[in-house]
Amino acid sequence: MSVTEIEEATQHLTFKLDEEVFAIDISKVREVLEYTTVTKVPQTPEFMCGVINLRGGVVPVVDLRLKFGMSEAEKTVNTCIIIVEVSLDGESTVLGALADSVQEVHDFEPGQIEPAPKIGTKLKTDFIKGMGKRDEQFIMILDIDKVFSTDELSIVQDAGSYNASEKTED
Repeated sequence: MSVTEIEEATQHLTFKLDEEVFAIDISKVREVLEYTTVTKVPQTPEFMCGVINLRGGVVPVVDLRLKFGMSEAEKTVNTCIIIVEVSLDGESTVLGALADSVQEVHDFEPGQIEPAPKIGTKLKTDFIKGMGKRDEQFIMILDIDKVFSTDELSIVQDAGSYNASEKTED
């Protein structure tokens, strides 16, 4: 969905990575968890933290800071895991997205959202749905379905199933 298709107010969960504020459509967010121990899975990309146990299910956790080329951050009392549902090629995957802190649920009116900046052809920015404005601050509205490539998402899915099969063999 592009900015031109946003014709009514939409709710987004806002969160921080470093000093930047991002937002995800609230319909994609299942819940927000306090940071918990994440079990590392071998031979996964750097942005893949590992997996957590969520009510008996294995959920892969990714570090959005590392995915976006930022430095890794120390975990604080505000560090949290946003459980999101990502759709890719008609398949739905639940994963946890590590964030420095969650801010609030914010209603964006169509007039508060600008198109994503065009930054040449080499940089991939199609995962940015738009730039929300709140006071003088810009908020990057993510299209969570486009943050990860098909290959990256299959690695994340495999990591979750790898760990689940390890647990059942014990």
